[in-house]
Amino acid sequence: MQQVVLGMVGAGRGTELHMGGYARVHGIDLRLKKISDLDSARLDAAVKRYGFEEGVSDYEDLLRDPEINLIDICTPPFVHAEIAIKALNAGKNVICEKPLAGYFGQPGDPLPIGSVSKKQMFDKLMEQLDRIKEAEAKSGKHFMYAENFVYAPAVQRAAEIVSAKKNKILYLKGEESLKGSSSAVAGEWAKNGGGTLMRVGSHPLGAAIYLKQVEAAARGVDISLASVLADATAITPSLTDYEHRHIAARPHDVEDICTAIYTFSDGSRAVIMATDVLLGGSKNYVELYCNDATVYCNLTLSNLMQTYLLDEDGLDNVSLSEMLPTKCGWNNPFVVDEICRGYTDEMQDFCEAVAYDREAKSNFRLAYDATRAMYAAYYSAEQGRKIDL
Repeated sequence: MQQVVLGMVGAGRGTELHMGGYARVHGIDLRLKKISDLDSARLDAAVKRYGFEEGVSDYEDLLRDPEINLIDICTPPFVHAEIAIKALNAGKNVICEKPLAGYFGQPGDPLPIGSVSKKQMFDKLMEQLDRIKEAEAKSGKHFMYAENFVYAPAVQRAAEIVSAKKNKILYLKGEESLKGSSSAVAGEWAKNGGGTLMRVGSHPLGAAIYLKQVEAAARGVDISLASVLADATAITPSLTDYEHRHIAARPHDVEDICTAIYTFSDGSRAVIMATDVLLGGSKNYVELYCNDATVYCNLTLSNLMQTYLLDEDGLDNVSLSEMLPTKCGWNNPFVVDEICRGYTDEMQDFCEAVAYDREAKSNFRLAYDATRAMYAAYYSAEQGRKIDL
């Protein structure tokens, strides 16, 4: 076992989620060496909060450090591909938050994103993915895709059942829905590379592809994505200001509703839904309909705990659950959310992959397939027809 020396790129919300997982890593010699961020105040706060040895403004300082052998990319999506390629070329193992890549506009391109077809975006994305794939293959290092749904205990339990029984998964259904995003730029394609499908639908999609990979390995067959038929639109702009008051979604050039039907090479289907119009908290689940079993994986809201509160006195610094405007009334609070949504086991697996030089469960193949599948869905929605993969 070699020591895992971490260099973290970014000090925002993604970093907070990852660090919650790192805090529970056990049996691994983990060293938090450097973290980088352009915001000096946020950087200083992160160094103190998480215990990094040093904070730097330039992430390339992490790539030049010979002791650092793991780079965790928790930046805005539009720089994921660039940093990932540079880190792999520097001989570092890489963790990259979703989405792996996307189309964010070309430097110096005078054309607005709205004038670029989704087919053109898909083609540009594939060029990016192939560049990352080449860098990953040449590096000989491990690329880990930070898809926490894969590591949710319920999804891992489902994978265990599928692996043991060799089920045929005939139909998968997955969803992540919220009432919008807290990010001020969530409605901008140039910042996120898409809307609800990229921001939140990527999670159930990643889990669905992973579970089909588990099935294929258990049965000794090849199963791959074959096609997608999708619908994506922005519905909230049709609301008046008063009607919009409870929904945080403010799409400019992205969708706030998306449904995608994926067909696999064995004929099975996966229906993936993502919306920014769900009130009452966040809804995260994956369901499996098999030839000899049915499995429901509920991530949130869970029923591990219920509360009924008449007021919020004393609860200013107590978070009960995500995307709820009030803590009063009945609620299903998050309990060990970093475990239930997979972050703990995700970081454990990633650290073990580096320490023991083995592949992680959520790897480059999953990142490649999921990212390609999302942009194929956008292409399908624009064309109004099925797109082959």
